[in-house]
Amino acid sequence: MTLAAAQTDEDYEVPVGGEEEAAAQYEFDEGFQKKTLALFMRDSRFANTTKELIDPSYFTNEANGVLVRIIRDHVRVHRAPPDLRILTQLIKDEKLAKRIRDDQMEDIKTAIRDSAKADLSNATYVQNKVVDFARHQAMEAAILKSVELLQRGDFKGIEKIQKAALAIGSSDGDDDYDYFAEIDNRTQEREDFKAGKIVKRGITTGYAEIDENLYHYGWGRQEMSLMMGAAKAGKSLSLGEFTKNASLAGLNAAYLSCEVSKKIIADRLDANIADIAMRLLKDDAATVRTRIKAAEAKAGAFKLRDFASGTLKPSKVVQIIERYRADGIVLDLLTVDYADIMAAEYRSDNMIDNMRSIYIDLRAIAHEYDLAMLTATQTNRSGAAAHTSKMTDVAEDFNKIRTADVVLSINATDAEKQSGEARIHWVASRNTEDGFSLRIRQDREKLKFITKVLGRA
Repeated sequence: MTLAAAQTDEDYEVPVGGEEEAAAQYEFDEGFQKKTLALFMRDSRFANTTKELIDPSYFTNEANGVLVRIIRDHVRVHRAPPDLRILTQLIKDEKLAKRIRDDQMEDIKTAIRDSAKADLSNATYVQNKVVDFARHQAMEAAILKSVELLQRGDFKGIEKIQKAALAIGSSDGDDDYDYFAEIDNRTQEREDFKAGKIVKRGITTGYAEIDENLYHYGWGRQEMSLMMGAAKAGKSLSLGEFTKNASLAGLNAAYLSCEVSKKIIADRLDANIADIAMRLLKDDAATVRTRIKAAEAKAGAFKLRDFASGTLKPSKVVQIIERYRADGIVLDLLTVDYADIMAAEYRSDNMIDNMRSIYIDLRAIAHEYDLAMLTATQTNRSGAAAHTSKMTDVAEDFNKIRTADVVLSINATDAEKQSGEARIHWVASRNTEDGFSLRIRQDREKLKFITKVLGRA
């Protein structure tokens, strides 16, 4: 049975009567199969949840089945779908190994193009349907096997295989990580990384010197990274710079501002990318446009939204992510400028409780949607006056430090500011060294948070 023969009576009226009723209960159309493939190819959460449930034989389109097989093998080892560059190489390898025929290539390319722009909303609904179908397949096989076992009087065997069939989909597929059993996969992943067959899934900062000091070689997916600084230290400038760099690297990024209007943010980005002072943008609008259009050619999506301070709630952030997914955009990086001036989902009279709730909810969103969350926070007065602000200098609530996976502070003495320099200090890092600083050169006239990394301070 294929997915084209799998539909429940929730979606179509089921005719009464024998075979017709059974057929109507299991019939997914071609559009559903395409959506299933798109989610499997692009949604890490969906892929990990369904990797042991989806079988290539379920797809009526042969090319879709081939892609599912390739992606499933990759997900089992690396726990994430391959990006387009890696998928292209995997397909080439499969073709050389003669596991893909020449006549399949055009259909495979078409399937990839279609999946790249597919609507990815309602992933949970699709996942549930896949679970139902896999359970039906397993139960059908168990019933057939039970006939043989019944003839042998193996009642325990019948009970065992039927229980196994019914248990399919009872967990989300990604709950347990068998430490010892997974060592081969971890070894393969490390060897693939060393050989250049895969890349770290971190979201690049745009600067190799910074990426190298972050565990994921960039901002970590399913994690929250935090830029900390005094008022006017350049927090928003840094957030804009890093978000822009992710987009220019071909990743999908969104910037939600609770402080500055999206028009001002766009002007800042124009100055940065066009390499023109912000005050001079109006004097050479055509050049600015040309340079922005050139940057767009290889860029991923870059969405800007603004909100009044104290109005953006975590639930609204989820709605925005889901809306982008409905447009076929899976975010790699979500920047919130900034968490301290968001609104708690359930506001209390205790400001520290509200702040803790916001930070925990944002990190949970990062985990749920397999994206990197980047935001900022203020230092307190002593931190603003310090040569280098440290974790004890965070404003209002130390739980921010506990919740974030990486905390970097922005520091500059008056002399450094005069010479166009600053320091990024590794305040706290869950998985790497911290307590050191990198010197950076800046060009604030052109809204460039970093023009060059100068090395360790």
